[in-house]
Amino acid sequence: MSEQVKTKEKITMNPKYILLLTFTLTITCIIVAGLLGLVNQVTEPNITAANKAKTVAAMSAVVADPNSTFSEALEITDEMTAAAAAYKAKVTEIYQVIGSDGANAGYAVKMDTSGSQGTIVMMVGVDSEESVTGVSIVSHAETSGIGSKIMNNDPLPGSGVGVLEQFVGMSHSDGDLTVGGNVDAITGATVSTKGVTGGVNGALAVTAAMG
Repeated sequence: MSEQVKTKEKITMNPKYILLLTFTLTITCIIVAGLLGLVNQVTEPNITAANKAKTVAAMSAVVADPNSTFSEALEITDEMTAAAAAYKAKVTEIYQVIGSDGANAGYAVKMDTSGSQGTIVMMVGVDSEESVTGVSIVSHAETSGIGSKIMNNDPLPGSGVGVLEQFVGMSHSDGDLTVGGNVDAITGATVSTKGVTGGVNGALAVTAAMG
């Protein structure tokens, strides 16, 4: 039996159609890019303002004088970065605290440290005597009901003092802050407590490195 071989018909495209399609796609991409840029221009100021407000709120929560004001973010030097890294923490922002009397009242230091589930972003207030004036959690990913107890400043068993409040007044004058030593942990949240303690140690080291 003979087999009939069929040849496929060659498909040709009109060059004008290809050019039109290319032009249409190019214009569409330009329009989409323009719209995305416009949306970014509209939303970016709001996002920036919201982030700044969140930072100011965090700083206000860690200073002794409620009428304090803050400088613009200071330059982070290599010495500051190394000081924080010694405690497995990272300094991301630092601001001078100006008391209601106009005098230097210390610093507000924004730190990144490691918790049990991810990065803990925190603000630490350190006065001019290099003692902690407050600790505030900006963001975290700790387990709800366990690590989050620390982030929410739950009271410690026995003393009733908030787990973050216990850092107020502490310094490096008697050595590093350590969980189980001069820092108490909430049961089941030791890793989270160690992370916060590392951030506080880092902030104290950063301000000490400033001289």
